[in-house]
Amino acid sequence: MPDLASTPSTLSRQAVAEVEQRIRRYVRLTPVITLDRTELGLPGEPGPLSLKLEQLQHSGSFKARGAFANLLLRDIPPAGIVAASGGNHGAAVAYAAGVLGIRARIFVPEVSSPAKVSRIRAYGAELEVTGGTYSDSLAASQDWASATGALPIHAFNQAETILGAGSVGLELARQAPAATTVLASVGGGGLLAGIATAYSDGPAATRVVGVEPKDAPTMTAALAAGQPVDAPTGSVAVDSLAPRQVGELTLAVAERHVDRILLVSDAAILTTQRLLWDKLRIVAEPGACAALASLVSERYSPALREHVAVVISGANTTAVDFDR
Repeated sequence: MPDLASTPSTLSRQAVAEVEQRIRRYVRLTPVITLDRTELGLPGEPGPLSLKLEQLQHSGSFKARGAFANLLLRDIPPAGIVAASGGNHGAAVAYAAGVLGIRARIFVPEVSSPAKVSRIRAYGAELEVTGGTYSDSLAASQDWASATGALPIHAFNQAETILGAGSVGLELARQAPAATTVLASVGGGGLLAGIATAYSDGPAATRVVGVEPKDAPTMTAALAAGQPVDAPTGSVAVDSLAPRQVGELTLAVAERHVDRILLVSDAAILTTQRLLWDKLRIVAEPGACAALASLVSERYSPALREHVAVVISGANTTAVDFDR
């Protein structure tokens, strides 16, 4: 498959399937566990809940899929690659570059968690911690690309990134075929756009719903405006779900294939983080908990026996032992 132009027309279920085959040897088939919602003490009607445990992916998040898609499908210049990230995308690009022997330089903001900064360094990438937000790091990475000729690997607004993320959706559709609703957390929208693209030509009864922090409502603001616009960048999930704007590509997919976007509070996200640890001994960073938090806080209320699937992605946190 040649390099893809970053336009909505390049995004399809078939394209996701082709990219999945290219990256298959480099990424893990992460497991899905299915239980009843009552087992987690969730409010509302009983019914099946499937959790896609993508935090078990290489580098600790789904981002490895998009990273490998970019590095395998695009021409890499002698100057190597450059990426800006709140942390998880940077770790994924650093990991993929290390596996493939490609020089990588990663820019992250000062709010990036120590766990993510440490992981990027451990993978051998050149690291720059600069600026207060992801947008600051993105600007710095763009300056670096212009000065050196390095290839930018965008965290979400790039066709290869979205198609790689879409492989999560193809796996989930095979592992939990009865699911009629899929919930995914939203930052820049790459995971949501990938999953929605993967389901776009699949079962008509399956709806895809995005969930983002109410203190970082980037997709909500973009949908209201009809274009990417600046939004607040707060939230406890600031290092993974709080870019200043979503991408034009991710917005286009959301407008076409996403059922709705829900907002959840930081309190609900932190409650969900603790719930996953207490009930399932799953360690997840705040950004990984937003989608499930919509069930915990009843922002999404499933019908009786409705089969809901939730993607849990992001384990790069130092909050492992909540009891200490």
